[in-house]
Amino acid sequence: MKKLVILFILFVYVHGQNLQKAKVYHGYENITGWLMSEKLDGIRGYWDGRQLKSKNGNIIHAPKWFTKDFPSFELDGELWTKRGDFENIQSIVLSDTPTDKWKEVTYNIFEVPNKEGNFTQRLQFARKYLQNIKHVYIIKQIKCKNREHLNKFLNEIEKLAGEGVMIKNPNRSYFAGRSSSILKVKNFQDMEGKVISVNKGKGKFKNMMGSLTLLLENNVTFKLGGGFNLEQRKSPPPIGKYITFKYHGLTKNKKPKFASFLRVREAE
Repeated sequence: MKKLVILFILFVYVHGQNLQKAKVYHGYENITGWLMSEKLDGIRGYWDGRQLKSKNGNIIHAPKWFTKDFPSFELDGELWTKRGDFENIQSIVLSDTPTDKWKEVTYNIFEVPNKEGNFTQRLQFARKYLQNIKHVYIIKQIKCKNREHLNKFLNEIEKLAGEGVMIKNPNRSYFAGRSSSILKVKNFQDMEGKVISVNKGKGKFKNMMGSLTLLLENNVTFKLGGGFNLEQRKSPPPIGKYITFKYHGLTKNKKPKFASFLRVREAE
């Protein structure tokens, strides 16, 4: 038993935090009475009671003033500025040297790991400790009436250029790992891939990048050529970088359909 515990700890240390992960909402799930909130497009930040870490367990070099009043218990949330500002957030939060631009960043809490009680009780527990920290917020949760209510909320968020919605079973005690008790809701799917080659363009894209060959998590490779502007084609992401793209389903060969570039994602 001791060997299993040690191996588990080593696995978490090497592969990142053992945090909650959402599954994708398909539309047939019974989500009446669940809690829904806007999915913020920022950098996930896990507070372990002493320091702020990324989802992969790397130290986030926040300035001392940012975390000096944080509690001794764990928090999980999103480091965020505003909608449509991911590249700026990424450059601020993932820098090894904190700058004054951290004043733009807020910490938005969506979970309190390892606390007793249901989801609502865990958030309420944290709220008492965080209410006087001006740059820390508890993400607003809305009780979902039915699928129509969820779809209406999703449409409202997307009209505001938001990324999507998270919906969660409020009755469960804290859990880690991927679960159908928390679902990611979007009108499209997204995925990450590693750039393994940069392919030359033709025609109007002559002397520029035409497409990127990506290696996906399922070990499938495919070429992504849509969604890039001219500046990105002139200076494409280098080999080894990870990019995020959106798509609409998979082919029978497990390749994304109607894929379009979203952003370069730095290591977190």
